[in-house]
Amino acid sequence: MAAETGWKPDAAQAIIEAGKSAPGALLPILHALQDAFGYIDRSAVPVIAEALNLSRAEVHGVITFYHDFRAAPPGERVLKLCRAESCQAMGCETLVAHLAARHGIAVDATTTDGRLTVETVYCLGNCALSPAAMLDGELLGRVDAALLDDLCRPQPGSVS
Repeated sequence: MAAETGWKPDAAQAIIEAGKSAPGALLPILHALQDAFGYIDRSAVPVIAEALNLSRAEVHGVITFYHDFRAAPPGERVLKLCRAESCQAMGCETLVAHLAARHGIAVDATTTDGRLTVETVYCLGNCALSPAAMLDGELLGRVDAALLDDLCRPQPGSVS
C-alpha cells in the first residue's frame, strides 16, 4: 500500500480501532500506521496506549526499538545502508563518509529538500555482495562511491 501524504488523525484512529482486538495487536497496528502514512506520528502513541491498555512508554519503546518504524515522514526515496560487520569489512563506513563529504547527506536523516532519507540498517542479508544497500525496497550489492553518486542525483520527475 502506498503511503498517504500527511498524518490524518481520524484515519489513524480507524486503523487503531480496527486492529486493537487482534492478539499481539501492537506490532500489526504500528505496521499498518507506517504503511498508511510512511511514519508513526507521536500523537498516535497515547491513542495506541489507551486502546491496548499499555503505557505510553511501552508503545514508545517498541516504536524506537525497531529501526523500520519512523517518527517523521521519509524523503521521496529511502536508501538503507547496511553497516553490519561484513559491510563494515568491505568499506561501508567509507561510503558513509562519502555521503557526508560529497553530498552533505547525514546517515539516519532526510535531506533538507526532502528528496532522500538515508537510514542505517544492520544486515540486509546480502553479505556476499558487501557493502549492501537497499533503495526503495530494491536490494543493491557491491555499492561504491560512484553508485552512491548516482543514487543521490535527483530522479526524473522528482519534485526537486
